[in-house]
Amino acid sequence: MVKSRAIFAGVDVGASRTKIALLDAGKNLVGRCVRKSGTDFSASARECLEAALEMAGAEQKDIVNAASTGYGRKNVVFARDSKTEISCHARGCYYYFPEAITVIDIGGQDNKIIKLDEKGRRINFKMNRKCAAGTGAFLEEMAQRLDVPIEEMDGLSGQSTDMVKLGSFCTVFSATEVLERIREGKKLPDIVKGLFFSMIKRVMEMDSFTGKVVMTGGVVAHNPFLVKMFAELIGREVFVPDFPQFTGAIGAALFAMENK
Repeated sequence: MVKSRAIFAGVDVGASRTKIALLDAGKNLVGRCVRKSGTDFSASARECLEAALEMAGAEQKDIVNAASTGYGRKNVVFARDSKTEISCHARGCYYYFPEAITVIDIGGQDNKIIKLDEKGRRINFKMNRKCAAGTGAFLEEMAQRLDVPIEEMDGLSGQSTDMVKLGSFCTVFSATEVLERIREGKKLPDIVKGLFFSMIKRVMEMDSFTGKVVMTGGVVAHNPFLVKMFAELIGREVFVPDFPQFTGAIGAALFAMENK
C-alpha cells in the first residue's frame, strides 16, 4: 500500500493565465501547470490541478490544504483559503530571496511593484491596472500587429543593432507607430527591442527600486532579454526566481501550508 504524502496547493487565477503550484512538506515544488484562464476560471483551475497532480505523482486526497489568489481566486472551489495577489507574490519572492527586496511582477493584464523589508513585511506597493501598456497583453497585441509568434519576440529583440524608440506608451497609439516604422523600412528586431524598451520605461515610471530587485511573471519567464535590458537601464543586477511565472501560486501554496 502506497503511503499518502502531504501536498499543499497554490492556485493563481490571472485574467490571462491560471497557474498552480504543488509543494510537499519540505516546501519543494513537486508539481506545476499553467493554462489559459479562458472564460471558465473554475474549469481552468481544475484542469491545472489534475495536470499538476499527475506531474507530482500524487492524488487529490494528498492535498492537505489549498489556497487561491489572483483575479479569479473566488472561483477556485477546491481552495479553502484565498489571498490577495500582492500578498502571494510577496510571499513567493521572499521565499527565494529572504531579504529586503523590490518585486516587479509583469503580468498579462497588470504590473505590480511590491517592496518588502528584510523580514518580508510589505512596506509599499503600486499597481498599474488601468492601461495595458507595459503588460503581457501589450506584447501580445504588438506581436499580432507584427505578425510574429509571441515566442519569437525575445529572440528578435536580441538581434537588434539599432533600437527604434517609440514615442507612445499607449497600446493603440503604439500599434499605429509600429506600422509607421515598418513603412519607413525599419528592421523588425529593432522595432521589437523598442517595444521592450517602452514596456520597461512604463514600469520604471511607477516607482523607485530599493533593496535587491526581483522580477517575476509570465512576461519575465518567456523574455529573458527584457530582464537583461531592464538591468542595463537601472544599472543594477536583476534577479529572477526559479519558475517566475509561478511565484504567486508558490506564495499561495506557502500560505496554505502555514494555515493547514
